[in-house]
Amino acid sequence: MLLLTQLTFFERFEQDILSGAKTITLRDEAESHVVAGQILPVSTFETDRWFCDIEILAVTPIRRSELSDIHATQENMTLAQLQEVIGKIYPGLEQLYLIHFRVCAK
Repeated sequence: MLLLTQLTFFERFEQDILSGAKTITLRDEAESHVVAGQILPVSTFETDRWFCDIEILAVTPIRRSELSDIHATQENMTLAQLQEVIGKIYPGLEQLYLIHFRVCAK
C-alpha cells in the first residue's frame, strides 16, 4: 500500500478546516491510505491550491450507517447534511474511513 502524499478538499470546506471547526474527513478506501503521525499538504479539489498542512491523528473504518451526531459535529454540519454530502460524493457506498486530523501549518 502506497501512502497518500496529499489530501484535497472542496473549497467550501476550507474555512471550516482552517478554523478548526472541521476535524475529520470521511473517505473511500482509495483515499484512506494515510497513517497517524503523517503530515500532509492540503489543497482545494477544484484548483489544487495549497491552503494548509494537517497531521493525521487516526484512521478508523466506519460504515455510513454508523455515522452519528458526533461525527456530524466534527464535520461542522448536521447529521442530515453529512448524510446528504456523503451520498453525493460516494453514492451507494457503505464502507468509509474516518480520518481524524489537526491543522499544523497555515
